[in-house]
Amino acid sequence: MSRTKRLRSEIQDFLSEVGEANTTDILDHVNQRFRWGATMNQLGNVLARDRRFVKVGFDEGTGLGGFRMRVCIWSIATA
Repeated sequence: MSRTKRLRSEIQDFLSEVGEANTTDILDHVNQRFRWGATMNQLGNVLARDRRFVKVGFDEGTGLGGFRMRVCIWSIATA
C-alpha cells in the first residue's frame, strides 16, 4: 500500500467531495492533480482492491470513433 498511498488518499478526497464518479473522471482528476499521474490499470487495481471504495454501477456511453464504452461508477463505502 505504500506505493499508492498518495493516490489512494487523493481518490478518497475526490470522492468525498463529489460523491460518485466514474473511472475516467477519477483518472482525469488524478492526472491533473499530480505531475506523475497514474495509468488506467493502476487506478483500476487501486479502486478494486481497496475496501474504502465501492462500485455502485456502470456508465455506458459512446467513446471516440462511435464505439460503446462501459466504465464503472465508484463511491466511498459506508461502514
